[in-house]
Amino acid sequence: MENFFLQATIFLGAALIAVPLAARLGLGSVLGYIAAGIVIGPILGLTGNDTAGLQHFAEFGVVVMLFLIGLELEPRTLWDMRHKLLGLGGLQVALTTGVIMGLTYMMKQPWEEALAIGLILSLSSTAIVLQTLTEKGLIQTAGGRNVFSVLLTQDIAVIPMLAFLPLLAVSGRLVPHTTADGHAAPDALSLVSYADRIPGWGLTLITVGAIFFIIFAGVFLTRPLFRYIHHARLREMYTAFALLMVVSIAVLMDFVGLSPALGTFLAGVVLANSEFRHELESDLEPFKGLLLGLFFITVGAGFDFAGFFGDPFRILALTLLLIGVKIGVLYVLARLWKLKPHDRWLFTLGLGQAGEFGFVLVSFAAATGVLGVALGQKLVLIIALSMLITPLLFILYENRTRWLKSEPDPEPDEIDETGSVIIAGIGRFGQTVNALVRSVGLKSVVLDNDMTVVQTMRSFGHKGYFGDPTRPDLLKAAGIENAKVLVVAVDDHAAAVKLVKYARQLREDLHIVARARDEVSVYELYEAGADDIVREMFDSSLRAGRYVLENLGFSEYEAAEAEDEFFHHDRASLKELAALWKPGIPIEKNAEYSARVKELYSELEAALAARQQRSKEAARAAPDEQAEA
Repeated sequence: MENFFLQATIFLGAALIAVPLAARLGLGSVLGYIAAGIVIGPILGLTGNDTAGLQHFAEFGVVVMLFLIGLELEPRTLWDMRHKLLGLGGLQVALTTGVIMGLTYMMKQPWEEALAIGLILSLSSTAIVLQTLTEKGLIQTAGGRNVFSVLLTQDIAVIPMLAFLPLLAVSGRLVPHTTADGHAAPDALSLVSYADRIPGWGLTLITVGAIFFIIFAGVFLTRPLFRYIHHARLREMYTAFALLMVVSIAVLMDFVGLSPALGTFLAGVVLANSEFRHELESDLEPFKGLLLGLFFITVGAGFDFAGFFGDPFRILALTLLLIGVKIGVLYVLARLWKLKPHDRWLFTLGLGQAGEFGFVLVSFAAATGVLGVALGQKLVLIIALSMLITPLLFILYENRTRWLKSEPDPEPDEIDETGSVIIAGIGRFGQTVNALVRSVGLKSVVLDNDMTVVQTMRSFGHKGYFGDPTRPDLLKAAGIENAKVLVVAVDDHAAAVKLVKYARQLREDLHIVARARDEVSVYELYEAGADDIVREMFDSSLRAGRYVLENLGFSEYEAAEAEDEFFHHDRASLKELAALWKPGIPIEKNAEYSARVKELYSELEAALAARQQRSKEAARAAPDEQAEA
């Protein structure tokens, strides 16, 4: 079973069987990967004896993921998120640490161990949570953004935790790794080999130095190296350099005893403004997905069922206590931050587990003499079991209406941006308008009261906000008082008229573009105060009519001229007929309106005939003019 190719076959085969099945059952890919790991590991014993080694290799997926997350976060973005990072995320780490420390201290553990356990278990699983949020299209919701803020705070918090943990050791010094015979483990690429000569404050200094070196290298060294690689004109060289960058940072972090994922995250943030950012993303994205899947499989395969069944009730009780404590703290914070019910439960249930960085911190705490070996093994079991339960928490969130009967309908998102264009309604009509506006570099704010449509839009990377666009408070939050254009593209015609009336009363100078279904809709929107009114089928039908003319013998110029004449005549006619239209009276029973329609139609026919005659005369005159010349 130690053959590499056989191991690869087993892992990939298990993933291909379990993940699609889990996705069909609505359980998500993460639970599928973990279930596959449990089957081929503890149940069938197909993974051999080197599961820990495989897990270290698979953790490279987490490293790559954090690097890509860092690339998405420019330093300015981090600064804009400072209130959530320091407030919501900082309070989560602090309160969870305090509560768990207090409970652990009550269980007769020394305060140093209690504090270390609190710090370790305050973290959540970045890999599982972000992967699940992305799959379910929840990452851009208000709840998803708050979850991401807390995860980001936790990932950053690992750095001071790693620097602080050695100070909790009774001796104040690191304890070197040892082999079974008690001699120092041969690990030339780790400072732990020399740990007996490095005090705790020295490790802290080395930690800070390594972080500053990564920032320095990201700012001053990567661009010249990328330009050097660029001259080779070979695609694989970009991929090789991207992998080398990630691996070398991971090696440096591992050398000084830090989390490789945090080092690569910092490097990603530093490179977020680089002109090579998109190249790095495209090169590393395939590695991230595959290696993350392998990481989830190893979490399942590495679960110590023997240790669990040695004391199952205690381990399970402590795991449920951990999840209960974290959910309680998160729920209180969600209330304090006034998250909407829909987002509150996503925030609360999504972060209710321990995280993969817990494995790193437990190992590090054991190496520094803060935690005993037996206690460390028990913590690893609790962390792994809580991670196994995480997909079930997301299923619980998705089916919350079955047990939260009193929960109201989802409340509107909190709008945190404004733009020169506000688009109310993001159906096919609104999507096209939004795409054109965005394509020329203008900023738009999209509102729609269909949560499914908004989530679908977010899944494709476009930002939108859930809420009723006719609500004055939402319009004001979207910046209606400073916007230049309002596009009314909602499906409900009555709501569209209401929105146009309100916007016109609020601002006389606002330009309003509205969507209409038919002539009557046009008149009602015109009366309400819309400036430009577009019948949803008119332009496409007009273009289709032009194609008909071209295929009946008209030249492209003649067909285009006829289309243009019809368009301008129709616009002028509608404005004239709008004055004759009477609300509440069907247009076919409005004698004055009907008579004028017939007259306008006759005028249109005459205008088109006259234009066609002029075109023919111009065509006949052209050869004569050329002959005279």
